[in-house]
Amino acid sequence: MQKTKFAFFGTDSIAICALEELSNAGYLPAVIICSPDKPKGRGLSVTPPPSKIWALEKNIPVIQPIKLDDVFLVQLKQYGLQFGVVASYGKIISEPVLNSFQLGLLNIHPSLLPKLRGPSPIESTILTENTAGVSIIKIDREMDHGPILAQRQVNFSEWPPRYKDAEKILGSEGGRILAEILPNFINDETKEREQNHGEATFTKKITKEDALIDLSGNPAQNLRKIRAYEEWPGAYFFYESNKGKTRIKITEAHIEAGQLMLDKVVPEGKKEMSWVDFKKGN
Repeated sequence: MQKTKFAFFGTDSIAICALEELSNAGYLPAVIICSPDKPKGRGLSVTPPPSKIWALEKNIPVIQPIKLDDVFLVQLKQYGLQFGVVASYGKIISEPVLNSFQLGLLNIHPSLLPKLRGPSPIESTILTENTAGVSIIKIDREMDHGPILAQRQVNFSEWPPRYKDAEKILGSEGGRILAEILPNFINDETKEREQNHGEATFTKKITKEDALIDLSGNPAQNLRKIRAYEEWPGAYFFYESNKGKTRIKITEAHIEAGQLMLDKVVPEGKKEMSWVDFKKGN
């Protein structure tokens, strides 16, 4: 059972997967910190992030700071927290916040560190790696740089995996690993292992331009891009016909006889349809 009070910093769907596993193991955060609500969809309706919805369902307090400043620190200190957990939060943790936790901050990072530090580890795993995994590290002042407390390789039924599948599986596994080590961590009995910083690789922030597909390019690499960018921004190409130039988003594809086969697409301004049906009308 939970012996200490902790904060959970997380915003996106992967954070929910980790929270579910922690909750199943008897570890519920005293407070959840996530990004502010944002306009979403065509109607731009203001929408709470997934972790806020989860927190409210569990009657857990939520803080949504724009900045991790002194005002936020005052709010945080009201909860008498011993440590914090970070999973897909979306902001750099400031040094004053880091220093405010007696036992420190732990990070669930969805890669086999020191590989793939930075903002897009899942996408980069799908794009460039042949294995996947999760690391639990203690956060220090540098990005994804702290000592490793636990690490585990994760297998998928197919490679490359789709982003949504990878996010769910890696997030859940991260939550399970963290729940396993928390008793030792709380009792200061966890063994830390410094990362081999000379082997570190770094990911970058993804742009819409990164998702442009050249259909004449390497089929296997194109499939990786389609699956890595499934959630955002969506792999796409431009289709030219006598009707003009159309931007086509690829939602499903596979490799057959060494060739990339498109299954489902979303033509600009239209709903998802099969590639065969699109070509019939164009």
